[in-house]
Amino acid sequence: MSQTRRHTAADGITRRAFVAGAAALGWAAAAGTLARVTQASPAGAPRVAQTGGGRWITRAALPLARTEISVAVLDGKVYVLGGYAEGRVDQPLNQVYDPATDAWRTLAPMPRGLNHVGVVGFNGRIYAFGGFIEQNRTAIANCFVYDVAANAWREIAPLPAKRGAMSVAEVGGRLHVVGGRDVTSVGTHEVYDPAADTWSARAPLPDGRDHIALVVLDGRIHAIGGRFNTFANNTGRHHAYDPAADRWQERAPLPTPRSGAAAAALGGRAYVFGGEETGRVFQEAEVYDPRADGWAALPPMPTPRHGTGAAAVGGTIYIPGGGLTVGGSRPSTTHEAFVPG
Repeated sequence: MSQTRRHTAADGITRRAFVAGAAALGWAAAAGTLARVTQASPAGAPRVAQTGGGRWITRAALPLARTEISVAVLDGKVYVLGGYAEGRVDQPLNQVYDPATDAWRTLAPMPRGLNHVGVVGFNGRIYAFGGFIEQNRTAIANCFVYDVAANAWREIAPLPAKRGAMSVAEVGGRLHVVGGRDVTSVGTHEVYDPAADTWSARAPLPDGRDHIALVVLDGRIHAIGGRFNTFANNTGRHHAYDPAADRWQERAPLPTPRSGAAAAALGGRAYVFGGEETGRVFQEAEVYDPRADGWAALPPMPTPRHGTGAAAVGGTIYIPGGGLTVGGSRPSTTHEAFVPG
């Protein structure tokens, strides 16, 4: 288990070093231009950080102010589940956003109210794993699946070990549940087979983390940032998992170490937005290119948030709701979307 401490520049490029490096080389960092910074990757090969553009747009607000929600994408629609809302931390809410109509609908609620649930959309269904029944604590092992066509839930095989604040990704018809926390952060990596309704263990993360940004690029799972137990111990560490080799490899760290960020894959790149640390909610937006093993700074979020997720539909990344302040005291209805430039 990792030592409890706040991760420093030794864990990756700090934001200050990222910006200062570009300035020292004399290249512009204005939106739409490229500023290159060459650093050494964990493997010793060079990586390139670039600054690029894009634009933010406002979309239809969430019907209720919510935070510590879980976001999944399925068949071109964005699903928002659970979280904190209306003074409760155990909401069973299930709402869906259709980008084609810019409108929300409320669907059959989850079988029980939860926050920090691990969710993913696959094959006409939304899968929900574990989560907390109290405010960011008291994990469960229960898992559920929502059938979109039937607008109905049913229970499936439980997690081998209860936890919340884990992250989930689908690769090759298998659902990978990575990291999370019960009493302490873990590197646990378990795979659910929807066809067989069974679980199996895979190589754990090299370090225990929860609130991780998790995306799939070129068939590999990228676990980015997160924290050890609390946001006082944020990290920028970044590992990529090869399912064929059952092995994690360290990659270029997130320039702005943070946890509780929203993340999505689009166009072969990983996008990371927002997050939190002690006394601060992040507005930073950064993108990772696996071919260069490098990061780019993007135009910041108009409304800094944490405790939400991101969903890519078409060429746009949607980020609904989330917390406006550290912790769960200020949920929001804010719904903004990023269009890469």
